[in-house]
Amino acid sequence: MATENRGRPSTCGFSMLPEECISYVLSFTSPCDICRLSLVSKSFFAAAQSDLLWESFLPPDIAEILSRATHPVDCSSRKELYFRLCQPLLVDEGKLSFQLDRPTGKQTYMQSPETMYIDWINHPQYWKWISLPDSRFSKQAELVSVCWLAIISNIDSRLLSQKTMYTAYMIYKLNPDSYGLDSNSQKASIKLGAHSQEQRVSLIPDDEEDDEEEVEKQIQLREDGWLEMVLGEIYNDQGDAGEIEIKFLDIEELHWKKGLVFAGFEMRPTKRKMDAELLR
Repeated sequence: MATENRGRPSTCGFSMLPEECISYVLSFTSPCDICRLSLVSKSFFAAAQSDLLWESFLPPDIAEILSRATHPVDCSSRKELYFRLCQPLLVDEGKLSFQLDRPTGKQTYMQSPETMYIDWINHPQYWKWISLPDSRFSKQAELVSVCWLAIISNIDSRLLSQKTMYTAYMIYKLNPDSYGLDSNSQKASIKLGAHSQEQRVSLIPDDEEDDEEEVEKQIQLREDGWLEMVLGEIYNDQGDAGEIEIKFLDIEELHWKKGLVFAGFEMRPTKRKMDAELLR
């Protein structure tokens, strides 16, 4: 008998525990682990359906978040609610998008351009508001023509998960007739309290100067058809350091620029390359 079971995980000990105890133990893992463990035994599978378990993966202020939703969210269980929130949920009159990171339950937010400071945004000769069907928000900012390009946003660190490293992304498209957006003088920065990061970026990376891996890391095509560019990373400790400031600037070379369609900034938990491969 010992030879037959060699190398196989033993679950008999867990199967003797009450379902509530197994759910409690599983709550110290992650949603990704729960989905894997539910395949191991009937005891794990039953415990993985527990509302108590999935409640532990929801934000503590989930009721307040749902009260801000543009449309009511109706779910029959906490597990169903968790996976519903792994899809974008518009809150705050549709100008902010909330989402849970599916493998970890960490909170993700995307900000509409309407919530930001954009230089010359109220002058139609420089910018105009448009509405694209494939965008998360009702309005996007399209660059008509400027020489001074500055976009600045702030997001309260209390909205994000604590003890978590976050990456800020710029979500955008480029029109076929765009020009002036391949400058090497573009800068991105992110700041929280005394911690800040600044780096050179480019909406249109030069393939001749950057190797393929670096280009892939900086800009990627999203499943929704938009491009996303990494702006920087910041660690959110206790969520009590105030607002996170995010900037994208192209103000050093004052040549004319056109054709940027800006959809917003997004803050997502930082994933290591190995994690991304495992979850693909």
